[in-house]
Amino acid sequence: MRSPRALIPLLSVCAAAAVVTAAATGATIEGLPGGGGPAHADGAAEPPEAVTIKAVTWNVCGGPGCPSGTAPAQLTKQIVQRMRATEVGGRKVKTNAVLLQEVCEGHVRAFKKTMGTWTWAFAASSDGGACAQGQGRAGVAIGTEAKLTEPRQAKLPAPAGRTRIALCGEVPSWTTRVCVTQLSPAEGGEWRQKQARALATLAGSGRVLLGGDFADGPESSALDPLYGAYAECDQSGSSRTGAKTRQNWQGTAIDKTDYLFITKSAAASCSVPTARTAASDHRPLSAEIRFD
Repeated sequence: MRSPRALIPLLSVCAAAAVVTAAATGATIEGLPGGGGPAHADGAAEPPEAVTIKAVTWNVCGGPGCPSGTAPAQLTKQIVQRMRATEVGGRKVKTNAVLLQEVCEGHVRAFKKTMGTWTWAFAASSDGGACAQGQGRAGVAIGTEAKLTEPRQAKLPAPAGRTRIALCGEVPSWTTRVCVTQLSPAEGGEWRQKQARALATLAGSGRVLLGGDFADGPESSALDPLYGAYAECDQSGSSRTGAKTRQNWQGTAIDKTDYLFITKSAAASCSVPTARTAASDHRPLSAEIRFD
């Protein structure tokens, strides 16, 4: 593992809310209601209780053409192992929240059996394709050990003929909104900036955990709306930095395209493995986040 960021409070900065309309998909996936839903409510009468979230975001590359695409059972096992023991701050921790991209419906069905106390939500990607061995469509998923409620999917701005989906849900016992998405480099920075603005609107300004593969580097202006509204778990102070998460075919980490954005007043420690991840072309990004 790389040397992790210390668990320190991040500066609280008030950011102006972006005004972007995120249209509902109208479709129902895994029994989830379609629609974007309102942002997480703020201004509660009493401050919420402190909570620590141990999260992983990972593009597991389980769909067509992926390293583990033809071995769904093996990939499921590796994802569950990561959930049960990931490293943050030089310590092994058990996660209580996961954000997955390029994961198959069949994987999520298996997680529901293996991690029986968890709550899961899944949304298929329009261009995710069909997974091997009857595993259904590829898409994005949220899993939480605490009860996840109101899971909703919303369309993000995209060029004609393309659809980008964000999936969000509420964890009432954490007073936290959790969102996941996967963006595409094919759409260009202008569209990703519009998508980033829409994501900031969907996530809101309360306690937020927003992650996924955003297909762009930290220095890109396309991510300005997210860095303006939140802190990224692996940045250093106000510098937009972080360990590389995307691998080339040789297993060498070449770019940071995976992110965990959180409320700026939270404290966070963040880690990425230094060794090659054979199961995917992305390395998992793990964090311990403290909301006071």
